[in-house]
Amino acid sequence: MAKTIIITGAGSGIGAATAVQFLEAGWNVGLIGRRRETLDAVAGGEPQALVLPCDVTVEAQVQDAVDAAVARFGRLDTLFNNAGIFTPGAAIDEIPLADWQASIDVNLTGSFICAKAAFGAMRAQDPQGGRIINNGSISAHVPRANSTPYTASKHAMTGLTKSISLDGRAYNIACGQIDVGNARTDMVAALGERAKAAGEEPEATMDVDHVAKAVLHMAELPLESNVQFMTIMATSMAYIGRG
Repeated sequence: MAKTIIITGAGSGIGAATAVQFLEAGWNVGLIGRRRETLDAVAGGEPQALVLPCDVTVEAQVQDAVDAAVARFGRLDTLFNNAGIFTPGAAIDEIPLADWQASIDVNLTGSFICAKAAFGAMRAQDPQGGRIINNGSISAHVPRANSTPYTASKHAMTGLTKSISLDGRAYNIACGQIDVGNARTDMVAALGERAKAAGEEPEATMDVDHVAKAVLHMAELPLESNVQFMTIMATSMAYIGRG
């Protein structure tokens, strides 16, 4: 029987690449995102793909999406909490409160809502258990300049990961975090353009498929094993001591 994963932010970037990787590996894949047309394009008509348009910040929509995936595929083995945004960079005194709130709403509260729904499904199913993988970003450890909302949300993601990992032990639910540095996505491309505009050299990047393969590795481990934290990044990007 094929395993099932739900991927948030599945319409583009890391989420889209991961969805394709899991479909090619024979998984059932539930694709969550706000725009049906982009999700449909990623799903490509595959019978093992289920398009689930919803807003991760709206609990009722997320619950309906998780329920639909479980009804279609029979159980939920993995959630990849990937949806996230990066608001315009600025020093903290120049950041609108709306940008802070948007970052926290999507990156942190959205991840909490999705994890809550997935945890409930995994706890209730028979056999009990499953895995939640959170996309933390290297900003969960080392911030970029002028990124207070994003950095704070990703530091909080690490706390969410640890808490879920601890609480999940009683129900055979594993939780780990993948911290990604500079996969070639539209969001990273925008950062590169921002650097060029400031007269700076854009940072090194890596193929997004390397991230997708790393997520697949984490998901395919037996539940007796867990990658608690994984960092995958462009080899020559600034990270260690980037300051």
